[in-house]
Amino acid sequence: EAARGAGKRRRGRGRSRGFAGKSVSMPKQSKDRISYFYDSEVGSVYYGPNHPMKPHRLCMTHHLVMGYELHKKMEIYRPRKAHPVELAQFHSEDYVDFLARVTPEHVSENLQQLQRYNLGEDCPIFEGLFNFCQIYTGGSIDGATRLNHGLCDIAVNWAGGLHHAKKREASGFCYINDLVLAILELLKYHPRVLYLDIDVHHGDGVEEAFYLTDRVMTVSFHKYGDYFFPGTGDVKDVGEKKGKYCSVNVPLRDGIDDMTFQRIFQPVMRKVMEMYKPGAIVLQCGADSLGNDRLGCFSLSLDGHAECVKFMKGFKVPMLVTGGGGYTKNNVARCWAYETAVLLETKLDNHLPENDYYEYYAPQYTLKTRPQQVIENMNVRSYIEQIKKEVIENLKSIEHAPGVQMSEVPPDNYIPEMNDDDEDENPDERLGQYAMDRNIKRDEEFYDTY
Repeated sequence: EAARGAGKRRRGRGRSRGFAGKSVSMPKQSKDRISYFYDSEVGSVYYGPNHPMKPHRLCMTHHLVMGYELHKKMEIYRPRKAHPVELAQFHSEDYVDFLARVTPEHVSENLQQLQRYNLGEDCPIFEGLFNFCQIYTGGSIDGATRLNHGLCDIAVNWAGGLHHAKKREASGFCYINDLVLAILELLKYHPRVLYLDIDVHHGDGVEEAFYLTDRVMTVSFHKYGDYFFPGTGDVKDVGEKKGKYCSVNVPLRDGIDDMTFQRIFQPVMRKVMEMYKPGAIVLQCGADSLGNDRLGCFSLSLDGHAECVKFMKGFKVPMLVTGGGGYTKNNVARCWAYETAVLLETKLDNHLPENDYYEYYAPQYTLKTRPQQVIENMNVRSYIEQIKKEVIENLKSIEHAPGVQMSEVPPDNYIPEMNDDDEDENPDERLGQYAMDRNIKRDEEFYDTY
């Protein structure tokens, strides 16, 4: 995303003069400046019959955002596709190369490699897989770059948040870990970055990537026990070596409700912010922690889930907000549209606006719904207090706001040079081979009437 030469900037330099790219409208000065990334291509991807991951939920989310006219209060960007060389800043080159080459037609010829990279039933090979990975990852990296340069206060990429992917293998419906790559981008400008995960599943891929460093603190609130995927995230897993106490795990039980969740979430996150003092936050908003999720087992309401977003926004730290899990797609769309409004400090009518997916919200056609099934809350007060006490004691053990010697800032996301004809252009503008493509407004993405 960054223009040629932008990497020569130093930390602390003021606001950029400008940034090319089509936006719908500028938000009001009194509120946070929000950059929102969306490409309709991500919503047309199909994991396969009976697979719980439905990227179509991203189209549904975007149509609600448009229907509520939230796009008029944000800058809207179509993310560029992340280059393979960028993906290899975290993932192994052989894994990236295989993802780029493999197609559904050639699966039977590559069974050994599929097994090596954990590709199969949970993480199938489907048409347009690598393109999908490039787009959702490009959105998260682009968001991090804009935050680095002070071009926005909050960046939103609901297509991102695929937190299970490992360095050399796919896992839990995730192929490329856009979150790790966005954090690596943020670390070029910020000594400390906080990663916060409210998905029902433990954010294992991100934790593993930064388990030995104090430059990233990973905090995950998740279901733990009963062989629940991925089986990691015990409260005793706190990091190692320089990263000791910089991995924070809050293991929860079935059926947690809004009040119980906030009883542990707010004091823990207040302590995290006090002790760690991050320069930037990456917030993964997996919607499978909502009640009635197809794969989840929590009982959070829309308000309870969004309260976490509102609480973190209140710290006024540059923040990248992503999606994640979420397998009851009409509720996922409700959740992320609502949380977009929370970030914009905008109230929404409970009656959903007319849109192309209106019938998906039958029979209520409302933003907020009553849970159809209530799971018993197994998180008794004594358990929550015990976990909270242990987590906060661990946080007190870390060196207060660990420092890092910041040398010259490395270049912004590592993109191979494409063209030398642009040297005299404004360095704050998007340039090169992809400039025209990035500025395209697609009718199906940006229209504001139905």
